[in-house]
Amino acid sequence: MSESLEDIKKDIEENLVCELKDNATNLVFGKGNPNAEILFVGEAPGGNEDKEGLPFVGRAGKQLDTLLQDIDLTIDDVYIANILKYRPPKNRDPTTEEIKNHTPYLLRQIKVIQPKVIVTLGNYATKFVMSGFKPEEMKKVQGISKLHGNPVKINFNDTQFIVIPIYHPAAMLYRPQLRETFSQDFKVINTIVEKMQKEN
Repeated sequence: MSESLEDIKKDIEENLVCELKDNATNLVFGKGNPNAEILFVGEAPGGNEDKEGLPFVGRAGKQLDTLLQDIDLTIDDVYIANILKYRPPKNRDPTTEEIKNHTPYLLRQIKVIQPKVIVTLGNYATKFVMSGFKPEEMKKVQGISKLHGNPVKINFNDTQFIVIPIYHPAAMLYRPQLRETFSQDFKVINTIVEKMQKEN
């Protein structure tokens, strides 16, 4: 019998051994359409996400909602998950060990959802996906400022994805000048989605 998202969620709650889990309020598993063709992958939950148990519900989430609306998409059209399933203390960067510990669950989510497009939000998500989903290879991948807005085809387990790296929406909160960059990068997402719809 094939695995469901609920199975993965239950496995994390019952079996993941992790200090982040011990100190967090809630598991932040994912949200959106489990049959979506577009998967957004972020870095880790923040304070609001930890409280609500959902990704991208704080200020960065509002920015993401607006960017989706700009290309006529809503949360019902996409699925959103994070590299880490629990919030790191004080929103610090994920450690390599934490990424190794948490990303097998993300890979299982990808296998269930079967997206055609993966949009990576920020450096950690981009480096993980662009490394071929190998935490130990992440250091070899260029940073988001070099890669954003440029779609790449990646094969994994006999499945091909179009990966579109973009800045993390939180970047817009402290660098408003990036708004135009976001707008351009979301137009790239829109072009690819429209092409896919025509091919279907």
